[in-house]
Amino acid sequence: MNERIHKMLDQKVKQYNSIEFIEKDPICIPHLFTKKQDIEIAGFFAAIFAWGNRTTIINKSKELLERMDNAPYDFCTQHQDKELKKLLGFVHRTFNDTDLLYCVEFFKQHYSKNESLATAFFTSSISKNNTNQNKEDTIAQALTHFQDYFFSLADAPSRTKKHIASPLSGSTCKRLNMFLRWMVRKDKQGVDFGIWNSVSPAALIMPIDVHVARVARALGILHRSQTDWQTAIELTNYCRTLDPKDPVKYDFALFS
Repeated sequence: MNERIHKMLDQKVKQYNSIEFIEKDPICIPHLFTKKQDIEIAGFFAAIFAWGNRTTIINKSKELLERMDNAPYDFCTQHQDKELKKLLGFVHRTFNDTDLLYCVEFFKQHYSKNESLATAFFTSSISKNNTNQNKEDTIAQALTHFQDYFFSLADAPSRTKKHIASPLSGSTCKRLNMFLRWMVRKDKQGVDFGIWNSVSPAALIMPIDVHVARVARALGILHRSQTDWQTAIELTNYCRTLDPKDPVKYDFALFS
């Protein structure tokens, strides 16, 4: 372990893992709410939209919430068919109203039988397998299960599948891993929510994209040349040498 790099990363975590950071990051979107289900739905959309310019991501997320009357859980679970017209024409990059309407239908179906979105990722068997020996498997299983479950409705559009990644395709699953960080991590700083107890923060996988990979390689803490699921595992394993209980806190240091 390089102590100089460790110290620098810890300093960056301290700098960005603070409430002052929230307003300029997509995590500000779920922070608009206090109800658990609103936080989950708003956080999901903000995470799925999270590629490109942060200001645009935040603005598009707020636009969507306005179309949902700033009550995403109530809108998704109690809307009348005519109210879905409010969502028509919404677009953010390659995400459009076809994708959006399916997401709303999924949330309606899921919350009709479940109190939390956590169960869409972490079944009882996956949660029980959350051990020190198979941390990577826990999240890989959760993300794979979520993709299968998310597209289990009869009218699932094939075009929407590009927005919900899975480790089976080799994807880093950056946006979903970021969403899991928001929902699972919990500390005294007040940035991440820590409202899901199905899995330990120790099991989380680092959200990694081209920028984070570039920074990590420049620091000499990542050696894999591709940027894929195994790259996310390699970076997470390094971060576990710094803090085995909370490796993804270093997302705050590497994204900047």
